Amino acid sequence: MSAVPDNIVHQQDVDTQHRALRFLTAGSVDDGKSTLIGRLLYDSRAILADQLDTLEKRAAGAPIDLSLLTDGLEAEREQGITIDVAYRYFATKTRKFIIADAPGHEQYTRNMVTAAAGSDAAVVLVDITKLDLSQPEVALLPQTRRHSLLAHLLRVPSIVFAINKIDALAEPGAAKAGFAKVSAALRAFAEQAGIAVTAIIPVSALRGDNVTQPLDADWYDGPSLLQVLEGLPALQERVEGQLLIPVQYVAREGEGTGHQPRTLWGRIAHGQVQAGDEVQILPSGEKAIVAEVRRAGETVAHAVAGESAGQVLVRPLDVRRGDWILTPGSATPVQSFEATLAWLDTEPAQLGRKYWVRHGNRWVQARIAAIEHKLDIHSLAEAEAQELAVNEIGHVRIELQAALPVEPYAANRVGGSLIVVDPSSNRTSGALLVR
Repeated sequence: MSAVPDNIVHQQDVDTQHRALRFLTAGSVDDGKSTLIGRLLYDSRAILADQLDTLEKRAAGAPIDLSLLTDGLEAEREQGITIDVAYRYFATKTRKFIIADAPGHEQYTRNMVTAAAGSDAAVVLVDITKLDLSQPEVALLPQTRRHSLLAHLLRVPSIVFAINKIDALAEPGAAKAGFAKVSAALRAFAEQAGIAVTAIIPVSALRGDNVTQPLDADWYDGPSLLQVLEGLPALQERVEGQLLIPVQYVAREGEGTGHQPRTLWGRIAHGQVQAGDEVQILPSGEKAIVAEVRRAGETVAHAVAGESAGQVLVRPLDVRRGDWILTPGSATPVQSFEATLAWLDTEPAQLGRKYWVRHGNRWVQARIAAIEHKLDIHSLAEAEAQELAVNEIGHVRIELQAALPVEPYAANRVGGSLIVVDPSSNRTSGALLVR
């Protein structure tokens, strides 16, 4: 595989700092996630005039409910909770943003995992009014801990804690003392869990304090939430080194019989590819030379990690959706591996039971051969377990019916992650992160 040109490496460094930032809001129910996003959209003038008119009419003279900008499902409006992940876009003079509003209810943790898997940052909201500030050590809510742990396990690069409803502490000195206590609890939890905290900031999503404009208080002189977000890097999988592409689609060109060129399409997980490179196809193990690289229907000189690209090979090979294209010899398929399993199904994960797992775009049967332990989210201690209940996280050993080229999740999100599907109900039951 040819080396990555210096200009590509430099351009990737620049793009990492200035690409659109994908971030999610997480935390417990009613911590103010939807209101916070509504405030960001409102203050950045990313609301259409007809949307604003609808909100004002609905408010009937009262302050508008900003959470309705993201809670779009009728069931969400009726129950006052977020159920599905809502994606919204806004931009400032210096940055573009894509927001995922993740539900806080335990029942919809799987939706939060979906949002976190592709995010560059997580803003975990903490409702200060729900915490007992009279205690020497503040006890965090279970969903605050769970969502923070999941964001950390899913390798979200930047984790920001936003202590919300700071305006509710109206007595002199209460806001300063409360913010200090909750910050200390968050830092202690993060240190114990091995989470690198990017920032802890006070906000009032309802009033807009310290969301887009700095907080007007003598006890806080740090950045606003928007200032923090504008400075965060966007995740870029490694461009240098070995190539890895999950084949998503095989397009045949031309009509009639005989050999017709085929383009193997997929989003590059890591590495880069250009014409003349030798690649290997798994599971067949066949090797071939790349004749052309295509992107958006046009032939290009090269394609790098994060881009969707098509490869035309010099000689025809039997390649189909679910196969992998990679640097020859860079991966050894395995039929057994250890992983962190985040279980999302109401039916427990059971030892020995067969499930379907999806790796890239390939499906194979698998079974949980062992549950080494599960994680207690309160104490962060490891506990013995024979099964994993909904929302529990465990360390497991997986056995596959057919070998897969898995790699550690810490090295790459695509090569190191699998989803688990119940074969009888077809529900997405869990997320596997290869250790």
